[in-house]
Amino acid sequence: MLPRTILSSAIAVNRPAKRGPVIVSVPHAGRVYPIEILDAARVERVELERLEDGWCDRIAAGATDAGAAVVEALWARAVADCNRGEGQMAPGEVALALRTQFSAPGRKERAGLGVVPTRLTDCGPLWKRPIDRAALHWRLESLHRPYHAALAEELAAARDRFGHAILIDLHSMPPIPAGQPGHGAGIVVGDRFGATAAHWLVDLVLDEAARTGAPVSRNQPYAGGHIVRTHGRPRDGIHAVQIEIDRSLYLTPNRTPDAIRLAQLKGWFANLVRRAADLRPGDDLIPLAAE
Repeated sequence: MLPRTILSSAIAVNRPAKRGPVIVSVPHAGRVYPIEILDAARVERVELERLEDGWCDRIAAGATDAGAAVVEALWARAVADCNRGEGQMAPGEVALALRTQFSAPGRKERAGLGVVPTRLTDCGPLWKRPIDRAALHWRLESLHRPYHAALAEELAAARDRFGHAILIDLHSMPPIPAGQPGHGAGIVVGDRFGATAAHWLVDLVLDEAARTGAPVSRNQPYAGGHIVRTHGRPRDGIHAVQIEIDRSLYLTPNRTPDAIRLAQLKGWFANLVRRAADLRPGDDLIPLAAE
């Protein structure tokens, strides 16, 4: 494996010695909190850490050796949410001068989970003051925009070389509550109901997910966020899926990694990358190389 390339203090890209068409995105597992963020917070760091996809970067740790380039956020999700668009904020969560540019918030934005997370259940507002223009610009320029630029660059390079590119956007999730679509699923595969990836990739990911033994759901309750929506363009040869993994499958009750179960998921994910890299678009799960 080639050395990690630190594009900035906020982002890293790991490229394999022999690259394939697969790019892995890990946007929410960053554990670095810039001093500016801690100073601006009205809550303790432990509350901001609730936003993290805790330790799911460890699941992707074998992906580079399996042939994928891995783009990961090193800075925490509290800085900016790379899986939200720049216009995804509720007007009431920003300074008065910014409110006109955030005029149509969805459910998550209204809950405080926009491009800048602003609220969490049971702890209220996260920041001492509303997000103003300077704070928003700094957060976007420091993390959000460089992250998407890095993804776009890696995907373009893969497509130019192989004729297609595959993006796997990796996340973790809390257990899905009873009564919610997808309840009981340990893994959710999202392709925005067929909009971001061809069936040959989605079928492969669903098949591999089932091999974990965990119940699997497609698009319920998570169909895929801003990352796959923005970068997944099957007609242009870029296929993108989002994978959500229940944290109880690899974390202990106190949110620390369970070494054995984490290693199992790491091996599973590396095998998924290898199988995806061997597929040829348009074929029905026909590998390019012998198993």
